[in-house]
Amino acid sequence: MENKVRVRFAPSPTGPLHIGGVRTALFNYLFARQNGGTMILRIEDTDSNRFVPGAEDYINEALQWLGIGIDEGVREGGNFGPYKQSERRDIYRKYVKQLLDNGKAYIAFDTPEELDTKRKEVANFQYDASTRMSMRNSLSLPKEEVDRLIAAGEKYVVRILVEPNRDVLVNDLIRGEVTINSSVIDDKVLYKSADDLPTYHLANIVDDHLMEVTHVIRGEEWLPSAPLHVLLYEAFGWKDTMPQFVHLPLLLKPDGKGKLSKRDGDRLGFPVFPLEWHDPVTGDISSGYRERGYLPQAVVNFLALLGWNPGTDQEIFSMEELIKAFSFEHCSKKGAKFDFEKGKWFNHEYLMNMDDAELAEIFKPELAKHGIDASQFSDDYIARAVGMIKSRINFVGDIWDNAKFFFQAPTEYAPKDIKKRWKEDTPETMRLLIEVIKGIDDMTSANAEAIVLGWIKDNELHLGNVMNAFRLTVVGECKGPHMFDIAELMGKDEIIARIERGIENIKPIVE
Repeated sequence: MENKVRVRFAPSPTGPLHIGGVRTALFNYLFARQNGGTMILRIEDTDSNRFVPGAEDYINEALQWLGIGIDEGVREGGNFGPYKQSERRDIYRKYVKQLLDNGKAYIAFDTPEELDTKRKEVANFQYDASTRMSMRNSLSLPKEEVDRLIAAGEKYVVRILVEPNRDVLVNDLIRGEVTINSSVIDDKVLYKSADDLPTYHLANIVDDHLMEVTHVIRGEEWLPSAPLHVLLYEAFGWKDTMPQFVHLPLLLKPDGKGKLSKRDGDRLGFPVFPLEWHDPVTGDISSGYRERGYLPQAVVNFLALLGWNPGTDQEIFSMEELIKAFSFEHCSKKGAKFDFEKGKWFNHEYLMNMDDAELAEIFKPELAKHGIDASQFSDDYIARAVGMIKSRINFVGDIWDNAKFFFQAPTEYAPKDIKKRWKEDTPETMRLLIEVIKGIDDMTSANAEAIVLGWIKDNELHLGNVMNAFRLTVVGECKGPHMFDIAELMGKDEIIARIERGIENIKPIVE
């Protein structure tokens, strides 16, 4: 095996990619890039009963959106393919035979009904050294009977032969040395004749070995299977080339105890999938971070700090900075609570730091959704408009609600603001304001502000009443960016037209 770092992300195409799986892919990617290594995407589709159409494409699209680059895989190709397990049947058969020939595994004919009966008879039944000789398998049956059953087409499985009462050592880069007694490990099924496919346990070991994987980085939920995988490496005689294990901390519910689930997202109103998912069977639609308006950089930054910390107070990281700073030494053993509010904060920070012109391009499709032809406005106008309100938003989808008045004059006015700010004498004050604005040649924000505020002071008018009524006519409500920045961008004619429309349409609310 080469010394070069080779990692793999190996999802199953059984549905949308969970955000916990995304974090696993991200940590694999960061470690590979930091060490000049290779990132492999392997599709684990050996469970044909759970295969979901479209799931594989979804996985690829999600990783691409997030910027998690793949070096070898079904789409990228490579020297270690095929990269889809269902296409590697011939390879697995060879290694199943090797285990059987070497006495490291055996054939079992027990039916599901027979296994259920045994579970009812024996409390905490486990198929292992203490029970295997009472079952129907190639260890308990005569060879002639085994051959006859196979020739007759009897369905069977191949189980690993686990020797009892020995300590199995798992070395983990996060958890250190973990020792498990083999007596608690059952003789797991490695292969099923019914579909001529291996189970996860065998396929993973064979593929990791043949693809020269140096580090197996996966979620903590796979830690219980690690001792079995160590035994399989030993059974094949591959102990010297066994990869280094890394089991990442779980992503936990935002509240309460337990692992993060889709139900938590549905209950608390946040996505648990990177992209929107349309279930091809039920037709159900599950929300995604992309469609909710999250930026991929923000999602990556958010996930990176769940279960890992840089050892400093820095929170905002580019992908390049994450690659440089990442280390398993700073990964936690404890699960990380999924603070979805923090995820919103990250997205807000990335939007705040985004170039206004870039954000404007992202926003243009939102204009079209609301019937606004973006070509009616200059790119500079749109960029300056979103730049004024981006401190107020968490998502791109929030821009319209905060900036729509830049693109269409208000047709309705906030009743609560009318009640508070529009009095009987307000229309006359607004007419006087129009005359002041008509006389301003330079509508830059600072100049217009100085002139209007000077007029208010000289005429001993109430600053709050005048400015809020002014804002109400232009914006439709008494909130928004600095009023004279708005006026500079819209221009004198549009501002005057909106004040006139407000005078005509806003009526005082009398209790």
